[in-house]
Amino acid sequence: MRLRHKPWAHEFLQEHPELVVTKAEQVNKNWQKRFGNDQPIHLEVGTGKGKYLSDNSIKHPDINFIGMEMYESVLATGVQRALFKQPENLAFIHGDVRHVMEYFEPSSVETLYINFTDPWPKKRHEKRRLTHPDFLELYKQILVPGGTVQMKTDNQGLFEYSLASLSTFGFALRKVRLHLHESEEAEGNVMTEYEEKFYAKGEPIYFTEAVRP
Repeated sequence: MRLRHKPWAHEFLQEHPELVVTKAEQVNKNWQKRFGNDQPIHLEVGTGKGKYLSDNSIKHPDINFIGMEMYESVLATGVQRALFKQPENLAFIHGDVRHVMEYFEPSSVETLYINFTDPWPKKRHEKRRLTHPDFLELYKQILVPGGTVQMKTDNQGLFEYSLASLSTFGFALRKVRLHLHESEEAEGNVMTEYEEKFYAKGEPIYFTEAVRP
């Protein structure tokens, strides 16, 4: 995926600390204080342009949604969308998922979303996949007992890899859907931008929900 560089993105993100955390010390892992409530936290890693979380935050005002994204030019679009909708239960982190422990206390996230992440199909890039065991170890630490990882992708190879990786690591696969939009999960499903495109073409969307070991 080629990212369109937005030279104004860095300054734009810095101008909106009410929505964007750019340094861990801005929140000191205390999201309850930042949001002003003790609602459950849902985190999306690799949040992209933020449509999924923005729509979810409107649909579920009783949940605090946080999106983590490392690319400024992509995240800027998500912040623009959030500024327009102005949900009070939405925040973003400009940062690398590898450093997620700097932003969250252990056992503090109820649900973690991985949506249409880069499949990194080459074997030498396996460690970059967001369902590699190195990442699963981080998710395990920040998820509450019984917390879940939810994943959606159009890439069959990544999906099969992720199911094996989650299972081997000890996550219990509670739901596995080979065609999300033809399953019971379709009702109430919030689509990402990529998902809308694939759905319009009739292509299958793979989905799994796995429970923290």
